[in-house]
Amino acid sequence: MTHTALVPRQAVPALDVALTTGGRYVLGATPGQNFDLIVFYRGLHCPICAKYLMELERLEPEFRQRGVQVVAISSDDADRGRQMAEKIKASGVKFGYGLNLKVARQWGLYISPSIGKTSTGLEEPALFAEPGVFLVRPDGTLYYGSTQTMPFARPQFQDLVGAIDYAVGKNYPARGEYTGEV
Repeated sequence: MTHTALVPRQAVPALDVALTTGGRYVLGATPGQNFDLIVFYRGLHCPICAKYLMELERLEPEFRQRGVQVVAISSDDADRGRQMAEKIKASGVKFGYGLNLKVARQWGLYISPSIGKTSTGLEEPALFAEPGVFLVRPDGTLYYGSTQTMPFARPQFQDLVGAIDYAVGKNYPARGEYTGEV
């Protein structure tokens, strides 16, 4: 299976996941004014994810003020999804769970098999998606995307806040859209 990458200024795959608070997150149904910030995380078993998502929750009001809807999504089941939302005391970030790994692949996410228990003592799922961070425009096209093969050295949310200010303020176009011969 080859790894696919999304193309800026092109439509992203459909996304429809259950939320820990009830209801569903359906990309495009009620988009943020400027962007939806979609943060795919590895799951409850990942202590680095928990720390990363705590920072996302801390900055969620900054994103909301900038017309950005924030959702964190994993392939965890409902119980593990709720546990992660509780662990980071989510109030602004929406938490989605049950991401189908075929959909994760459509988004260009890397998939890992379990290597057993993590440092938190939790068992990794048999298969799970590695991290990805995406900004999607209200029209469903990709503005920014970052995928990773590991849980380390992720894009910093504070940097994204500044990038959003610049992008919106300067009407800066999505970059990386060229797919022709090189």
